[in-house]
Amino acid sequence: MWFILALLSAVFAALTSILAKIGIDGVNSNLATAIRTVIVLAMAWGMVFLTGTQGGVFSIGKKSWIFLILSGLATGASWLCYYKALQLGDASRVVAVDKCSIVITLILAFVFLHEKFTVKSLIGTVLITAGTFVMIL
Repeated sequence: MWFILALLSAVFAALTSILAKIGIDGVNSNLATAIRTVIVLAMAWGMVFLTGTQGGVFSIGKKSWIFLILSGLATGASWLCYYKALQLGDASRVVAVDKCSIVITLILAFVFLHEKFTVKSLIGTVLITAGTFVMIL
């Protein structure tokens, strides 16, 4: 099930890039990010209420709050940078560089989460990095 959801995430991320590139024409990138964020916020809280999980907000621990807030700040910074890059560059090139997050995530997961970094992971990292450079040159 995780694979289907991850694949759907990739499809929606691709749609996000194309729709944003079309929609951002003549719009300040920070304003566009704010508009997108309001929509995402409404959709996320809508799902929380639709699934009846809103009561769980009171059982979240301090550590989780801190890391969820930090994650939210990182997401906001990512979106602001992404929309400005999308406004200035070709969508195909911006997305290629943005997907370097895969490589960075693999490295950070190894360092901070102590996840395995195998030969297969190393080969994938090298190929993704090489592919990114091929796409942007």
